[in-house]
Amino acid sequence: MRHYLDHAATTPLRPEARDAWLEATETVGNASSTHGAGQDARRLLEESRERVAAVLDADPIEIVFTSGGTESINLALQGLWRSRPAGAEAIVMPDAEHHATMDTVAALAEEGAQVRAVGVTALAGIDMDAFARQLPGAALATALVANNEAGTVNDAAALASSSAIAGVPLHLDAVAALGHLPLSFRGLRGDAAPGVGLVALSLAGHKIGAPVGVGVLVTARTARMTAMLRGGAQQRGLRAGTQDVAGAAAFATALELAESEREVEAVRLSALRDRLVAGIRSAVPAAELLGDPVHRLPGNAHVLFPGAVGESLLFLLDVAGVAASTGSACQAGVAEPSHVVMAMGRSERDARSVLRFSLGRTSTDADVDAVLDAIADAYLRASGSGTGARS
Repeated sequence: MRHYLDHAATTPLRPEARDAWLEATETVGNASSTHGAGQDARRLLEESRERVAAVLDADPIEIVFTSGGTESINLALQGLWRSRPAGAEAIVMPDAEHHATMDTVAALAEEGAQVRAVGVTALAGIDMDAFARQLPGAALATALVANNEAGTVNDAAALASSSAIAGVPLHLDAVAALGHLPLSFRGLRGDAAPGVGLVALSLAGHKIGAPVGVGVLVTARTARMTAMLRGGAQQRGLRAGTQDVAGAAAFATALELAESEREVEAVRLSALRDRLVAGIRSAVPAAELLGDPVHRLPGNAHVLFPGAVGESLLFLLDVAGVAASTGSACQAGVAEPSHVVMAMGRSERDARSVLRFSLGRTSTDADVDAVLDAIADAYLRASGSGTGARS
């Protein structure tokens, strides 16, 4: 039997989202066409947009459908950069961001952007005072609502407020937070002046049980943003191309379900996670929970196993039927230490000795039991020689 504890990488497809996708595919027509079939597709698309906006407390026109979190992040960062005010050349970015953000900003740095780094605490939280100090005069700022590896939840309202006060447009990456934390785009924007404060919020459907390949960038009406894709005026001219009606319908369905169960699931998953962490500590006394012990995503357990090789632990658990992660799935297969762990002030050795267990709506006590049954032996074999095998 397989035990899946990698929901932060991707979640099982919800049957309701699958059904919504299949039903939507029966509507034949391009949503940009003016004939009846096209308008049927357009109607379904706009209804889906309205449903998403209702959950996220945004205006429907602010919902831009994308192919996922990475595209949303790229559109936000590249789009804001290329529409920046004259003389604004800096991008404010914390040290423990997702690679979709880090790599995009690195590419912009090659075009002349000056990166103003912001440190994170030993618990992986953004240093809010340092963030605020780096804002004046910046072209834009970006930050995670919740760290995708360590699970630490940042103060999104404070990030948005600081950006609004400084007159800087802010992008928030809420991919890891979606379905686990309340998200109100209107509430986070508050009374910010046009074009500054929170202007962009990135989301990915496969984190909440929608199909892979659909995401959203919530984009404020007043945001100054240049499109990456050209070839049509769809979605306010921000994302050219034939729109994915079926993907939008599936995303809307998954989002509504995730929000309806969010509070109850947070309690359930927190209890499961706490039992998992306690059991790991009992089986491996040297193990240490990283990230904020209180202000963290309910299903996240980011654990340091001193002296063990994370890749070896991952392999041994997989053989035992347990799926976990050494960090962001976007870095899977790349034998690099976790930049998040190093940003927290840990050594490179520690950064190679972490596992992330992430629980979700299909997680059960049996999944936790499977980890606890296997972890002591896996740790013994993955530590010492680091080969993952007994001598």
